[in-house]
Amino acid sequence: MASRLNNTKESSMKKFSTKLRTLAAWGVLTFATSAYAASSINAICSTDQSWCEMAAQAFTKATGVTVLQTRKATGEALAQLRAEAANPKTDIWWGGTGDPFLQAAEMGLLAPYRPAYINDLHSWSVRQYAMTENRVGGFYTSAIGFGWNTEVLKKKNLPAPKCWADMIKPIYKGEVEISHPASSGTAYTILAGLVQLMGEDAAFDYIKKLHLNVTQYTRSGTAQAPNVAKGEVGVGISFIFGFDLWRHNKYPVMAAAPCEGTSYEIGGIALVKGSRNLEAAKQYYDWLMGPEGQKIGALSGSLQVPANKTFKPDPRIPLLDDVRLIKYDFEKYGKAAERKRLLERWNKEVGAQAR
Repeated sequence: MASRLNNTKESSMKKFSTKLRTLAAWGVLTFATSAYAASSINAICSTDQSWCEMAAQAFTKATGVTVLQTRKATGEALAQLRAEAANPKTDIWWGGTGDPFLQAAEMGLLAPYRPAYINDLHSWSVRQYAMTENRVGGFYTSAIGFGWNTEVLKKKNLPAPKCWADMIKPIYKGEVEISHPASSGTAYTILAGLVQLMGEDAAFDYIKKLHLNVTQYTRSGTAQAPNVAKGEVGVGISFIFGFDLWRHNKYPVMAAAPCEGTSYEIGGIALVKGSRNLEAAKQYYDWLMGPEGQKIGALSGSLQVPANKTFKPDPRIPLLDDVRLIKYDFEKYGKAAERKRLLERWNKEVGAQAR
């Protein structure tokens, strides 16, 4: 009898031990999976390459979370998120002009997130949250302008451009570089800004004349500043801050905002709907929007005006006080249908024309 009881106890203990080992194994697996999910995130960065890289490295050093990040122009990033919509692989998208972010929000590609530190941000940043039901935050701002290489223009006996009207003069034929509006949020900001400044038909008449002076359309709006600084082109149209960096680095570069008025960006930041690593993505988001993340911009050579107002920004950042900014309608020109319509017209009336 005692023997049977002992055998029964031993059998029960073996079964219990087996269950414990199984549960422990599942526990270890679950912990490992959870830890892995929290230890890496997939990001798209659409601002300058140097800022993208420095931010990812600094965040990983501070938190231990690995950032698997690619740099894409905003138009290309939007196309990727659309392609991934049924099975998102990206957790967070940050930097670059805001219009494609607004279009992504409209398409239902982004997740709502309203940070607890909203009062630490400038009003123009907060407005982006309100406009998109908290799907897009304003990350930084900067104005569109001209940059030129003083030595190139002197050598060719060309005056410095100061107004939009100057850029279509025949003397600048083959001297102007700009990005392509289909791939570059910068170029779309320029296109939409001219439409709002001049009226649509007049703007397209202007752009067709400008087209005759353009030497090339680059994929990204970050190309103009270095190309001008290195003397590869005389004049570039892009965001002013990019040209100012090269000027501060002692290159023969000057920049100015158009005398008639100009458009400006509010760079975006957003979490992707269906993110697989949401909590870690929120951690990266909060770090990027905090003083440490925002300071990285100027440290990396990106001189946009930061959204966070709780720290003293780099003195090299160009102020917008004297820039004649248009009343840019982010809500209208951030719509996917409006972007598509304008790009189709641009391709038909401008892109298809010979230079």
